[in-house]
Formats: sequence, C-alpha cells, structure tokens
Amino acid sequence: MMRIFASVIFILSTVFSNAQTNLPVGATDAEKAFMPSYLQQIQSVGITTPPGGGLRTMAEWEEIKALTITWTSYLPVLREIVRAAQIETQVYIICSDSNTVKNYLTSNSIPLINLHYVIAPFNTIWIRDYGQNCVYRNDVDSMIMVDWIYNRPRPKDDTIPSVLGREFNIPLYETSQAPNDLIHTGGNFMSDGLGTAFSSELIVNENPTHTVAEIDTIMHQFMGIDRYIKMPVLPYDGIHHIDMHMKLLDEETLMIGEYPSGVSDGPQIEANLQYVLSNFNSVYGTPYKVVRIVQPPDANGDYPSQAGDYLTYTNAVFVNKTVLLPTYNNQYDTTAIRIWQETLPGYSIVGVPSSSIIGASGAVHCITHCIGADEPLLISHQQLSNTINTSSPYQVDARIQHKSGIQTANIFWTTDTSQVWQSASMTLTNVTTNNWTGFIPAQTAGAIVYYYISASSTSGKTQVRPMPAPLGWWKFEVSGSTGIALQTLQEFSPAYPNPSHGITCVPINITQSTQGRLSLIDMSGREVLEIHSGNFISGEKNYFFNSSELAPGAYMILLQTKQMEKLMIKK
Repeated sequence: MMRIFASVIFILSTVFSNAQTNLPVGATDAEKAFMPSYLQQIQSVGITTPPGGGLRTMAEWEEIKALTITWTSYLPVLREIVRAAQIETQVYIICSDSNTVKNYLTSNSIPLINLHYVIAPFNTIWIRDYGQNCVYRNDVDSMIMVDWIYNRPRPKDDTIPSVLGREFNIPLYETSQAPNDLIHTGGNFMSDGLGTAFSSELIVNENPTHTVAEIDTIMHQFMGIDRYIKMPVLPYDGIHHIDMHMKLLDEETLMIGEYPSGVSDGPQIEANLQYVLSNFNSVYGTPYKVVRIVQPPDANGDYPSQAGDYLTYTNAVFVNKTVLLPTYNNQYDTTAIRIWQETLPGYSIVGVPSSSIIGASGAVHCITHCIGADEPLLISHQQLSNTINTSSPYQVDARIQHKSGIQTANIFWTTDTSQVWQSASMTLTNVTTNNWTGFIPAQTAGAIVYYYISASSTSGKTQVRPMPAPLGWWKFEVSGSTGIALQTLQEFSPAYPNPSHGITCVPINITQSTQGRLSLIDMSGREVLEIHSGNFISGEKNYFFNSSELAPGAYMILLQTKQMEKLMIKK
C-alpha cells in the first residue's frame, strides 16, 4: 500500500514541527482537531478489496520470523527489547540512519546479530498501533498483511505497513476506502488465532459512519474474524487500548489487570470481564480461564484516577519462546514476573525497564509488532483438566495443520519432568477439522501428568506446543475417586459486589460436572430467587442475578444443599 499524503504533510507541518517523534501514543489536542480533515485527504493505490475467504488472523503467541520496532525516542527501552529479541528472532529496525543505531547498540554491549535496518520516514515509536496485521489464507497458507486507517493524523507512521510489505514481499490489503474504510489501532486488538477477537468500544466510537454490524463485516472480510467481542472503554485510560489492562495468553486464558477494590479503572475492568465471561465461551466452548495480575501505582504511589501514570504488566509481547514484560523498578515487579512464569512454564520472562515511557501511556507491546512465520505449523489444544479417573486413558485432541500436510504427531508425557518423557502417537480423526487424537495412559491417584504435543509436516517442519517444550508443558492432576458427597466437590468464591444493588456475580468452581440448583434464600430459609438450575459444568463459571428489585437485608446463596454464603443487599 502507498497512501498519498502530499497535501496532508504540508498542512500538518505545524503539528509535528517541534518533537514529532516524542508524541504520546494518544492523540494530542492539535491532532484531534485535525483528524476529520486528515481523513478526507486519504487516498490509496494499494489493494482495497477484501482478500477473499479462508482467512485466519494469527495469535500473538504464534511463531514469528521477525519483530519490528521504530528507532526514535525512548532508546534505552528499545535497546533492551533488541537485546532480548535478537536471541529469538530477526529484528527489523525502522530508522533514518542505520549507523547511528549500530553505534548506539555497540556502545551498550549489544551484538549486531539478527538485526536488519529499514530506512523509512516515520513520526513516532508506536508501531503496534500503526503497524501491520498478519493474516493467513486457508488457515496456514500464504501470508497477507492488513492495514487499517491509523487513528492518528500521523502520515509517515501510516505508510510503515506498505514499507514492510515491500521489505518482506507480502501483499498488503488496506481498509482505507468506502465501504470498507475502517479506523483502528493495534493496541486495541487481540486475536485468539481461531476467529475470535477482542477490542474496546473505541473502535465503534471512532467509526461513526459504520454500524457495529458493518464493522464486524469488514473485520470478517479482511481478517477472518467471526466473533468480535467489544467492551466498554475505561474511565481513566485515555487511549482506551485493551493492551493496557488485558492480554490473551492462549485460546482460553485471559490475563486481566487488577486494581485494589474500588480503585481507578478496577470496577469497569471487572464489569467488562464479567460481561465477557457471562456472554462468551472460548473457542473450545468452555468458560475462559482468568489470570489476574496487579496494575501497580506509579513511583509516587498514585493510580490513574489520581493523575498517576498507567502502569501495567499486561502490555507485553511474545517473541517465540520469550515474553518481554514492562517493569518499573518497584515492589510489584517481582510478583508480576512470578505470575507470568507460573502461568507460562518454560517461557523466558524478560523484564524491560519501562518507567521512562509509561508516562506517554504505552509500554513494550505498544512499541513492537510481529511478522508471522512463512509456513506456520498450527497446533491448537485445550488443556486437559484435573480428573478423578485412574482407570481409563486420557484423550488428547488437537487441531494440527500445515500447508504441506501433517506427517506425524505425538504426545510427550511424564509424571516427573526430571526423567525421560514418554511418547504416544496421535492419529488424524477428523479431516474436516484437522483434529488429531492420542491417549496418555491412565495414572494412579496423586499423579501430576505433564505433557506437550509435537508435530512434523510433510515438508519436514517440526513444531511443539507449548512452544518452549519440553521446558514448557501443560499439566493436570489425577486425584482419584474419593466417593465424597456432591457438596464437597463445589467451591464458592465471594459473590460481588457485596453489599449488592444490581447485577451480582456468583463465582462457582465445580471439580466434576453435575446437576444442581443455585438459589438465593432469605434468612428464614425461603427461596427468593432461582439463579440457575440444571447442569453445572466442571471448572470455574460465573452466574448472575439482579438484586435491584429485592428487599434490602441479608440473604444466603445456596448451591444444591447446605453450602451457603452470606450476602447483603442495600437500597
């Protein structure tokens, strides 16, 4: 794509005349005022028609062949990104002078390996927002790039995807012309790699000429997004990009930033999360898993609601087997790194000091972007849950694809990661869904089973999932049959908000699927409301009721029999 901006660049000269490379990730007042005129100037000579069916937008945890950055402001942050990323992949540095970059890196003891320099004009560092989106044809076939209209009037930034398209010889499609004109930004987009995507409602607010249905259609036609989940914007996050408080870790796991109770954007983040959990399941048809990670105060102890910086540990980027994580030299860094390590065993979690950049409302994810592998070997698997089964093999299913076909697939498993891993072959059981199935032998009660999947394509490529395997793995516990009663298999977490007046969430964790009844009763034991009746699936799930029409007072939440929790309702 090559967009024509000659008249726009002249008009904007006063906006960018002073410190154009130090512009924040959000729009300045001058940019906001100019944006309507800027949009009227955009013309295109690239591919503006939809690329056709069979599209799959890659997930951020998939294999990449390159990480892209723009070499401008915040050089110490970029330096540490290069230091860690060059071990895992090629790093493409967009810059105005390669020798300046090389000299800086060399003087900071960073070897010049796996580095490429792309000489091109740019405005800012925020390549996540204006950069390329990698999409595969036929799930794992040839790659295309998709470029939206950048939601900032920064014409040089908006040409970077076309520069990278030429650099990698990848066709670039753009949503720049009606009826497919779409304004969007990369920090406000996450894909599960299988047709589901998340954004805040910023995308709706910034496209007033399109209905939500039209936005969904454009995303489907250009990127293969079949289900587009949108959440209300946050009151204290000025840029409204979800990467500041949310991260999709795999097809069924959401990492969510968490503030202290009632602080800053905490209530709205929680409401958004509960909206997602109560209305959408993962691509596997089961509730999303949630990993919570703190949103820390800034160096002065202030939160965004107190005019503090928007510190975040979700604004991280996957670089194959490494995760680059923003850190801030405060008491919360160690805990954040530990949570990432425990959630993603085997990955190298590398902290990138980001105190200097976070005041501009962005961090590591905001200043990096990825180019996917040329021929990905896709492995998608829903992790096995804990079980009481000690007699039958454990079935492992996975969607496995490569453009040349899959030659072999195997499960590797062990009950002791310091010992030799056992192998079990998988067979193709559904050609239409590319499903492969294998079995781990039954284990005795008390065993913890660690496992990963490996597959080889007909062309000879091998891939594992999780990607760091065997250093990384999935696991499940075999607890054995205990014969205990139903109520001891169920677990309450506190209902919230409590006291309640309105939509109320009741988190329930059932270790074994069962039939049951969840109800609200008053202190005399009379049932006031049936919350849910019927099947309760295993795992964590949230149930909801509206307390606004109930009389104030104390109530109990009853699951099946005798398991209760006290709840206060106020007016």
